[in-house]
Amino acid sequence: MMKKLVVLLAFVSCCLSCEKTIDLQPSTLEAVLVVDGIIESDQPPFIVLSKSLNYFSTISPAILNASQVHQANVVLSDGNKSHKLKEYTIALGGGYTFSYYSTDSSNLSSALTGQTGKTYKLTITVDGKEYLAETLIPKLEKKIDSLWWKPAPGNADSNKVSVMAKITDPPGYGNYIRYFTRINNENFLPGANSAFDDQVVDGTTYEVQVDKGINRNDPPKFEDYGFFTKGDTITIKFCNIDKHTYDFWRTLEYSYQSVGNPFSTPTTVLGNISNGGLGAFSGYAVQFKSLVIPK
Repeated sequence: MMKKLVVLLAFVSCCLSCEKTIDLQPSTLEAVLVVDGIIESDQPPFIVLSKSLNYFSTISPAILNASQVHQANVVLSDGNKSHKLKEYTIALGGGYTFSYYSTDSSNLSSALTGQTGKTYKLTITVDGKEYLAETLIPKLEKKIDSLWWKPAPGNADSNKVSVMAKITDPPGYGNYIRYFTRINNENFLPGANSAFDDQVVDGTTYEVQVDKGINRNDPPKFEDYGFFTKGDTITIKFCNIDKHTYDFWRTLEYSYQSVGNPFSTPTTVLGNISNGGLGAFSGYAVQFKSLVIPK
């Protein structure tokens, strides 16, 4: 027995002495185009273009400002007519700017606004490369029927409330939605999980809690997540979307939530930009529904 133990210890010692330090050097990849584009029902397009940053890049306002793509050729088409979008730049202060592409106000004869039931094609040309994306603004068939509130369960703050919605899903699979919430006159913010399909609720009328949208740069405290406050006016922006838009936001939000979790499954974010571009061009058929929560 002692002899076997000595052999085992010698083997372990040999293995330990053969350890090799591995120095992983992440490769530096060429920056690619990132598209954040939307077109909503009855609204002009809004397209933001930037260049990707490497995974280990340092993030700063100056770097983000420099990543914006200027002087791109951006054309929107609905199959009948096309419109070349114009770049607009807004001064943010401190020498920083924000640029986006939208309707050219000097050429309104060919301007396009979102219409339900129509498909829109986006063509972007940057540095001699062409990128294509396509999205559908579906018909607004899935809607919120009513909203109401009730005391927030399990929360010691009596001013916190849950907002509930009654929603009707049309018969037939393939009704995808994404939602945002707004408090009073603040900006609309998406829920932590904002995109849903109808695999479980197809063809039914159901009740569901509407979680308060979040600012991912300033996430809420765990105990306050999802709840609203008495005295606020709540507006829900309820959007019917196509499958490409659903797949993009579903995979992006899952990827965001799994950052830092060693047990999560690696996720590929499913965009709809061709030629190696990242991001998505998304169409939204929008319903707004408001609720006043008394103090």
